[in-house]
Amino acid sequence: MIPFRNDHVGSFLRPANLSQAREQYKAGTITYEELRDVEDQEIIRLIEKQKENGVFAITDGEFRRSWWHFDFLGGLDGVELYEEIDGPQFHNMQTRKGGIRVVGKVDFSTHPFVEHFKFVKKHAGDAVAKQTIPSPNMLLYRLENGANSYTDREQFLEDTIAAYQKAIQTFYDAGCRYLQIDDTAWADLFSEAGHDKLRAKGLDPAKELKTMQRMINETLAHKPADLVVTMHICRGNYKSNYFSTGGYDYASEVIFGGLNVDGLFLEFDDERSGSFEPLKYVNRPDLKIVLGLITSKTGELENKEQIKARIAEAATYVPLDQLCLSPQCGFSSTEEGNILTEEQQWRKLRYVKEIAEEVWN
Repeated sequence: MIPFRNDHVGSFLRPANLSQAREQYKAGTITYEELRDVEDQEIIRLIEKQKENGVFAITDGEFRRSWWHFDFLGGLDGVELYEEIDGPQFHNMQTRKGGIRVVGKVDFSTHPFVEHFKFVKKHAGDAVAKQTIPSPNMLLYRLENGANSYTDREQFLEDTIAAYQKAIQTFYDAGCRYLQIDDTAWADLFSEAGHDKLRAKGLDPAKELKTMQRMINETLAHKPADLVVTMHICRGNYKSNYFSTGGYDYASEVIFGGLNVDGLFLEFDDERSGSFEPLKYVNRPDLKIVLGLITSKTGELENKEQIKARIAEAATYVPLDQLCLSPQCGFSSTEEGNILTEEQQWRKLRYVKEIAEEVWN
């Protein structure tokens, strides 16, 4: 059953030789083909490591990406990556330079991520190959002022939805049956600081809540019935730091009762995510809630009994059978990665599996 009782968000720490190869490619000392060879080898190794450590949803660890979101968005028709801009501002930390801008009609024709998925599926064998892509909301809400060539916002929304519908069908045709859309835009609604950020762009938080809902539901309106689509919501992940804070309360009725996704990966690893009370708005018996109770930001293992107690607490709002467990985010949302070791990463995932087996078996 997807999502799995023990699941994960998708990204993994980049091995040293892959990071070195990327730097060599940027410096022009190796070719793109040589970089691709290193990526291929490391992804094949990663697939086997996932299987060895009890991971059921197999990804490529986002090893071919620099950013979890910009690489996909910049590959859409009408969108381009550029570095002449400061990256997102995190808590007491500025990320490296990089962003996206819309320079033409947004569409989806071809995209390198499709071939990336086919590679994973081929080498995953009988295991489930999972594809992660940023939500359409990320294109709307991660553009700086002046970085969008559209003057008609409604047309921008419609074109983005249409492009994503094409993308979803293309991944499905490539054999994808487990798609995850990653979305940090919701976090702009979780605090007054986030509301202020939206207002600074001339946007009304209450209206944007409905827009975010529309972007998800219309994007998924024609998805094939046997394609499972989950959404991951978090508050940022860069070098073990965070982007925003606040509980789900303001958007809870929409997130838990108004989105046509099959599952929700939710950040719940510390007090910044608030309480489980918003889960009371879950109104579908088929909606899976993946509790991100294990942090990917540090290598220390959480207290097992406390994690079990928190699962039990969540089960007072949502039946236990609808719950799953995962880390709250990936281990390397950007190529820099979080501050823990590769062995700590695998130990975390084995721990998730161990706890899940004790709770649900």
